[in-house]
Amino acid sequence: MKALLIATHNPAKVTEIKLGLKPLENMGVKLLTISDLKISKKPNETGKTFEENAMLKAKYYAKISKLPTIADDGGVAIKQLNGEPGVKSRMWLGHDATDQELIEHTLKELKGKPMSKRKAYLETCLCFFDPITNIIIHQKERINGLIAVKPSPERMEGYPFRSLFLINVNGKYKYYDGLNSSEQRQLNHRLLAISRLLPKIQKHLLK
Repeated sequence: MKALLIATHNPAKVTEIKLGLKPLENMGVKLLTISDLKISKKPNETGKTFEENAMLKAKYYAKISKLPTIADDGGVAIKQLNGEPGVKSRMWLGHDATDQELIEHTLKELKGKPMSKRKAYLETCLCFFDPITNIIIHQKERINGLIAVKPSPERMEGYPFRSLFLINVNGKYKYYDGLNSSEQRQLNHRLLAISRLLPKIQKHLLK
């Protein structure tokens, strides 16, 4: 049986990536996680872009597992803060920062700013790497929005910036965390990236 490793320690990401890769699973590809393989190590994310970090992680875990691997890196970039936190999103306040601390810090940085000064975008970059053939495939996706003045009441653990992110849905702004399943399929930047990556890696995994 063919297998694909999902290389993230974030349970929320695992759930989302598995959802996007469901067509592969239906075709007989086994979706494995870092937890399944009991891998506790983490690479140093030294890349200067989301793309570099995604590739670094995909190669790192593929080398350990000897399996084709998909990894991603992403975060939020806030125009008023000159694009911060950007590639530092998860580590903006250090490795041990909680979701709540990241939310509070973001709100503090934008305190008193009108909505016109709260423009931001969420970006993700996926990287597929096969350690046998050395094939590398990248896919990026970005979605524009605004940073809210308070967090969503429907906060999802593991995604601190989504709970502050407002997205335009048919002319009305909604919290990213408040999108229904249909809206998620249409607007979720990670699911969109996976849907575009899927046909590229299907040919490789199922040949």
